[in-house]
Amino acid sequence: MRLLEGKVAIVTGASRGIGRGIAEVFARHGAAVAFTYSSSEGPALELQNELIGLGVKAKAYKSNAASFQEAETLVADILSEFERIDILVNNAGITRDNLLMRMSEVDFDQVIETNLKSVFNMTKAVQRTMLKQRSGSIINMSSVVGVKGNAGQANYAASKAGMIGFTKSIALELGSRNIRCNAVAPGFIETEMTGKLDEKTVQSWRDAIPLKRGGTPEDVANACLFLASDLSAYTTGQVLHVDGGMLT
Repeated sequence: MRLLEGKVAIVTGASRGIGRGIAEVFARHGAAVAFTYSSSEGPALELQNELIGLGVKAKAYKSNAASFQEAETLVADILSEFERIDILVNNAGITRDNLLMRMSEVDFDQVIETNLKSVFNMTKAVQRTMLKQRSGSIINMSSVVGVKGNAGQANYAASKAGMIGFTKSIALELGSRNIRCNAVAPGFIETEMTGKLDEKTVQSWRDAIPLKRGGTPEDVANACLFLASDLSAYTTGQVLHVDGGMLT
């Protein structure tokens, strides 16, 4: 059973990692996928071809979600190409980790703009279309760090916690029009980025998790599939933890 047949999804920051996993799972379930990348054109075009090979319409767009104007232009271009928007996954994000005493203003501002302001930009840009359709699912990629905090990540934690507050507010604003807004809070997910860590560090993370393993991009993508599909038709304003029990 393909849960997203006939739907059109936008996934920001999908050229690698969790975003790529979401795009792949959505396509396998029948969704047409428009996705963004910032600089990795090669991997983005590879993903575009992979998704088309799954039998769905797909297109990569180079766009900076932190720019209000670029978000508006992006959504207009996607509507022109795909004619509707049913699902938005705000996944684009960066880290600029450092202790507060060493964190620069630039590092703080860039993380807030890319991780949090982008959610405002993209949600506002798709809102009008979803209101006209009287349907839609918005999924914001938060983090367990946004729930519990983390030393050396004050900027990242603030951005991810802000996403949770934004999610709950938008769920209240748009629920009467059958538009749902939820957040996903991944824990330790093993991607290309974690692959750069030494094995001892990775294993210590795994040992501290009740399920005794790191998550995969597909684990997160399956949670997004639930929130994007009609299986979650009565779920809004929630934060779904995909962390192997890390915060239990």
